[in-house]
Amino acid sequence: MEWLTNFIENVLVPPLAKIGNEKHLVAIRNGLSVTLPFIIVGSIFLIISSLPIPGWDNIIGKYSDILNVPVNVSFGALALLAAGGIGYYMSKELKVDPISGTLLSLVAFLTTQVTEDYALDTSNFGSTGLFTAIIVSLISVEVLRFFIKKNIVIRLPEGVPPAVSNSFVSLIPATVVVVALWGIRVLLGFDITAFLQKLFSPLVFALNSLPGVIVYVLLVLLFWTVGIHGDNIMGAIGEPIFLQFITANSKAFLAHQPIPYVTGTGFIESFVNVGGTGATLGLIILMLLSKSKTYKSIGKMALPSGIFMINEPVIFGFPIVLNPTMMIPFVGSGLLFTIVTYLLMFFNLISKPVVLVPWTTPPIIAQYLITGGDWRAAVWGALEVLISVLIYYPFFKVEEKKQLALEEEGETVEEI
Repeated sequence: MEWLTNFIENVLVPPLAKIGNEKHLVAIRNGLSVTLPFIIVGSIFLIISSLPIPGWDNIIGKYSDILNVPVNVSFGALALLAAGGIGYYMSKELKVDPISGTLLSLVAFLTTQVTEDYALDTSNFGSTGLFTAIIVSLISVEVLRFFIKKNIVIRLPEGVPPAVSNSFVSLIPATVVVVALWGIRVLLGFDITAFLQKLFSPLVFALNSLPGVIVYVLLVLLFWTVGIHGDNIMGAIGEPIFLQFITANSKAFLAHQPIPYVTGTGFIESFVNVGGTGATLGLIILMLLSKSKTYKSIGKMALPSGIFMINEPVIFGFPIVLNPTMMIPFVGSGLLFTIVTYLLMFFNLISKPVVLVPWTTPPIIAQYLITGGDWRAAVWGALEVLISVLIYYPFFKVEEKKQLALEEEGETVEEI
């Protein structure tokens, strides 16, 4: 296993870590995080309007449309929110005025969303316009930075309020961006959103397939084994697509239609990362039951955060990082839960993700809520905790034996 660790650390990680820390990808990842609170609020109303209680549809009756308003204005404005968030964080990365970058990104996105009759088209404000929001926001802020760097801007005298001064600084680049996009969408009649949807369709298809999501999860897990935050690195690539999936699933759920996607946001966060990436809640339980004083202490410290899906105390405290023995169950549990959960959902043995909940929601509760109240998903969540204990058990015992020997040796030396 040492050769594999060296390969990951010295060959695989450096270029991918560099990519993961690239400014544009960081801006995408941080910008998309802005949308999450609103989607979670929408999901709460979605749960209320669709509670899995017999006769609830009759009880909620005419109020369902009222309750669905927050759902429509959150899921239905995903791309619009993303444009603003990405524009803001891209501006911070490039060190230009964040307000100017945010507003320019929003106006640029809106300019691309007009119909053939030149009316504003709101149908792409949701997940279908997400790729457009990402690309247009990045380009808009880059143009803003270029004009500022080349000093092709209107600068007002000193003493003018900063808000007024910054607005004039962005006037020329904003004009260039809007005119260019207006020319592409209106004069040329080129539908940027439809083009990008088609361009990214292979990647979208791959991440909803079993082989695609296996590769994605494997890379996340391998990064963590060498101490790199795999979820952050891969999130910039996968999160926009998984958000599209959960948005489409929520709309289908609301309309009582078949749920189209398996790997919507929440699939990995709750069904694969049970207690955190690598399903380490099972390891925490084993530490709590350990004869080793060291492991028992780490287990007590890690349990509260592990319940809420935060497992850095385990990854770095046990440790799992650069530990060839523990790499096996860490990677193995994640891949096993990916495969089994995917198949369970694919064959409709448990429901697919339809609701977004905070990623810190504890296991079992999370699986139940994410699937719109499917008790079978909650049962599978409980089984996952038990299975993770069984997967980690033989490898933990190997490490425990070593640790007990060290502790016994330390006590002997102390007595002498």
